[in-house]
Amino acid sequence: MLIVLATSPRVAPGLLSWPAWEALRSADIVLAPPGHPQLPALEAAGIACQVAGAIGGAALADAMFSEPVLAVSRTHRGGPGVLLGEVVATAGLLLVIVALARTGRSQHAGWAVGAWIGAAYWFTSSTSFANPAVTLGRALTSTYAGIAPSSVPAFIAAQIAGGTLGTGLAMTLFPARRRVSDETGQPSRLAG
Repeated sequence: MLIVLATSPRVAPGLLSWPAWEALRSADIVLAPPGHPQLPALEAAGIACQVAGAIGGAALADAMFSEPVLAVSRTHRGGPGVLLGEVVATAGLLLVIVALARTGRSQHAGWAVGAWIGAAYWFTSSTSFANPAVTLGRALTSTYAGIAPSSVPAFIAAQIAGGTLGTGLAMTLFPARRRVSDETGQPSRLAG
């Protein structure tokens, strides 16, 4: 996963959910050398950037729909079925991200994450927020995409459960690969 992030010019706010960042931080293997120039930016990117991006996105959505900018949503979202949908959406997202990272196909993360979120919007009852920052941002829009602040804690709990489930499933299905060193003792490739 870090390969994709470290080779990108910057990490866009909201690119990864909090569970995805936690999966990255707790990874058994990091595929970037110490001192890589993008590592400080990756460490600085996090919750604040994601929440700021989500709030900015909500403000933009409000402006596009000629709604009051950053109005608190009144759309209640909840109930067992909707929360289960959010667990599924988040679990699937983390499964996609971690599986790509652990199989050496991180270059596909951009389109695969977009495809998952786009598809999960339609096949989950929650419309696939799959990110606590997105949930907070969507609490600040009165458009149909919003979520009432009273619904936010349950959604974030469902995302944490889904993130844990998806990451655990991916780590079980795609175990970490061990490093193989060349004659200089430097990591040269990953062994399967």
